[in-house]
Amino acid sequence: MTVRSLAFTAVIAAIAACSNLPRSRDLANPEVSGRVLAEQVCSNCHGRTGTATSPNFPNLAAQQKRYLITQLEAFRAHSRRDPAGYEYMWGVSRSLTDAQIDALADYYRAQDPPRQPAESPPALVEAGRVLFEHGDTAKGVPACSSCHGANGAGSDAFPRIAGQHADYVRKQLEVFQRTDERPEGAIMKTVAHALSPDDIDAAAAFVQTLE
Repeated sequence: MTVRSLAFTAVIAAIAACSNLPRSRDLANPEVSGRVLAEQVCSNCHGRTGTATSPNFPNLAAQQKRYLITQLEAFRAHSRRDPAGYEYMWGVSRSLTDAQIDALADYYRAQDPPRQPAESPPALVEAGRVLFEHGDTAKGVPACSSCHGANGAGSDAFPRIAGQHADYVRKQLEVFQRTDERPEGAIMKTVAHALSPDDIDAAAAFVQTLE
């Protein structure tokens, strides 16, 4: 193939990429909208409307916008270092523009809240409800609802945890408790340090049932 033919082919490919922005998966292209990225890229793990099928990935539907922006910025800056986070998100987020991050947050915030089945034993869910609503004063653990709201919907910088996968919640509580891999969540490190494994299982089981 001649140099002229190669150049022509490259031009045609570039035109095609630009003309198909609504279906683009080009993470390095600032012209691709946040909504398109959500539908064409992020949906592979988080579901098209932000409700993930696999408990390895968090539900993003109806999540607080400010919280989503903070997390995406942390991934982009490589300051959030929990293994599941950096393995999947560092590469995905490295070229995102501020406008794309804002649009992604808007997209997920507007989705219907996730609804999960109650999969844990009722006694474990009830123990989680007590911890969520009242905390454990003997351990110095505040009620989860004091930051995340009575129904777990969150507020601004505090994330929505209602309807989140129990397995994901459990893993994140362990990250907060045992590591410094999520520095933006320093307040949670203080909250989680006194939780027992049973406390973590109970809290995770309960928040999955919230709507």
